[in-house]
Amino acid sequence: MKSLSSYLHSGQLDLARKLFDRIPNPDLRALTLLLSAYSKHGRPKQSIALYRKFCKEKNLQPDRYVILSVAKACSLSLDTFEAKELHRDAIRFKLTSDLLVGNAFIDMYGKCRLIEEAISVFDQMPGKDVISWTSLIFAHANCKQSGEALRTFREMLISGMKPNSVTLCTVLPVCLAMKAINLGKEIHGFALRNRFEDNVWVSSGLINMYAKSLNLRLARYVFDGLLDRDTVSWNTMLSSYFSIGNSEEALELFGKMKSVEDQMNCASWNCMVSGFAQNGRVRQSVEMFAQMQHSGFRANEITIASVLPACSNMENIRGGKEIHGYTYRHCFIKDKMILTALVLLYAKCGDLMKSRLVFDQMINKDTVAWNAMIFANSMHGCGEDALCLYHQMIKSGMKPNSMTFMGVLSGCSHSLFVEEGRAIFSAMSRDFGIQPDAEHYSCMVDVLCRAGHLQGAYEFIQGMPMEPIASAWGAMLAACRLYKNVELGKISADRLFEIEPENPGNYVLFSNILMNAKLFDDASKIRKLMRDRGVKKVPGRSWIQIKNKVYTFVKDDDKMPCRDEIYGFLEEIGKKMKLEGYKPDTDFVVQNVEGEKMEEALCSHSERLAVAFGAMNLNGESVIRVFKNLRICGDCHNAIKFMSKILGVGITVRDNLRFHHFRDGSCSCHDRW
Repeated sequence: MKSLSSYLHSGQLDLARKLFDRIPNPDLRALTLLLSAYSKHGRPKQSIALYRKFCKEKNLQPDRYVILSVAKACSLSLDTFEAKELHRDAIRFKLTSDLLVGNAFIDMYGKCRLIEEAISVFDQMPGKDVISWTSLIFAHANCKQSGEALRTFREMLISGMKPNSVTLCTVLPVCLAMKAINLGKEIHGFALRNRFEDNVWVSSGLINMYAKSLNLRLARYVFDGLLDRDTVSWNTMLSSYFSIGNSEEALELFGKMKSVEDQMNCASWNCMVSGFAQNGRVRQSVEMFAQMQHSGFRANEITIASVLPACSNMENIRGGKEIHGYTYRHCFIKDKMILTALVLLYAKCGDLMKSRLVFDQMINKDTVAWNAMIFANSMHGCGEDALCLYHQMIKSGMKPNSMTFMGVLSGCSHSLFVEEGRAIFSAMSRDFGIQPDAEHYSCMVDVLCRAGHLQGAYEFIQGMPMEPIASAWGAMLAACRLYKNVELGKISADRLFEIEPENPGNYVLFSNILMNAKLFDDASKIRKLMRDRGVKKVPGRSWIQIKNKVYTFVKDDDKMPCRDEIYGFLEEIGKKMKLEGYKPDTDFVVQNVEGEKMEEALCSHSERLAVAFGAMNLNGESVIRVFKNLRICGDCHNAIKFMSKILGVGITVRDNLRFHHFRDGSCSCHDRW
């Protein structure tokens, strides 16, 4: 027995089993030790198998301790069949009147989500203690019966049974689920009266309840009153501040947590990395990731999955590549969530080829991964590849969801695949039972509009089963400028002025439609309407990353880096561009200037400044990547085609609609964006 205990204590279960099997007639104590050890070390199925083997071969007559050990194994493995069989054994050997066994069966059935069986055991127990009541409350809660859980808690109080700390920890999440915060406050009062406030589990439960019900004042009150705060309490408060968008309070609290080093763990850092990312403070998220590493904490899969979207939103391909390397070094590269985040990172940073390489490395692709790659191709204007991926996805047996169709339809619109778009739209409900929503209808409007089917798109909008949203009319308005349709442009603009009166892009776009149609008085009225409503045009802004620094450019910015050098570069390359056949399109000059001033105005557009700065700082790079907050100017689009040919490098510009890949004097969008 001593040798068996020694093996079990050191975790050498296989050696212990060999020794156990050599015992001619092992007693129930030895059997119980081995059964419990299997469960303790995460091998509950072996515990159940051993018990069944003994029942069959040794005609076992179990005692309460054997039954308790196997009940624990059934709870861990969630084996409902064996749970019921074990209960029958306990009845046969007259062990069900035992309080410990009854409590174990309530807990077992609760974890296996067999609520009727749990209630039956509870009702048939001759005597009940606080554990019996608490186990039944947990069983109801685990079976998503929050109302019954609270009713059982009230019955417990009426019966005169006094809750313990475990009861309170069990019922507090139920109060949150039922939004019964007043009952939670009563439990808080009970905890104070019965001196449970120093119990870290009860206090953590109170903090969690108050925090997730957005009562941060009471959550912080409980937290500040804790004499012995655990890591869970700290982390709960941190995540709660982030959940209401209060990043500053979270940062201040994290600073205090740092002074109590033994309370900080990897989850604390993950909370900060993901919290900043979710609140749009992506730069701080990446900085926090760097601090985490410098502090000696090793990032895990959750950290990587949190920081990669932050790099994506910053278009920080350099940082993303470094994190990609980290995932290889630390063997996270098989994690689907991380690989999907990398697919999106490279796509959003303009490297579609790298995005596809990561996608192809994935062994078991889920719907999210397929959707990510479909969207990646769509945003880069590769509609044919998006469609091909969609068909491969269906062929693989993966079922598409609502987002899949959003991605495919977007790809069809950028590539002018009208018939393919119509077929995909019809297949949604017909083949997959997914009813198109307003966003899907808007995508279909965009498919028709980009291909010049404006009247068909207008009729499609009129036939929508729901009210058209801004993106549907926005697609219509953009197409009206491209195809010079003033009548439908006016209808679209009027609807947009009602739906989103504060969006300056709609006023500017419609004004440009009128200007191009020589309707100057009408265009002036739209500009006046914009001023009267206090709507201001968003200035064009472009940015580029050189090494680890991001440089931002705005038109007519006298303080931009290397201003004179950039304009000198543009002047020199402008001469070469004209020799190649470039002619400035002065229709894109909105200022009231003439002659050479018009050309100078075009040269000062933010995207052209950023491209010039990138060309001056290539440092061996083969691609210049520029990002812009608005749609790329038509003249700049034409000019950058010439620049790519003269410079002999690829130039990628991501505007607010899509990516444009310029190479050798042409663009991937085929001049239809």
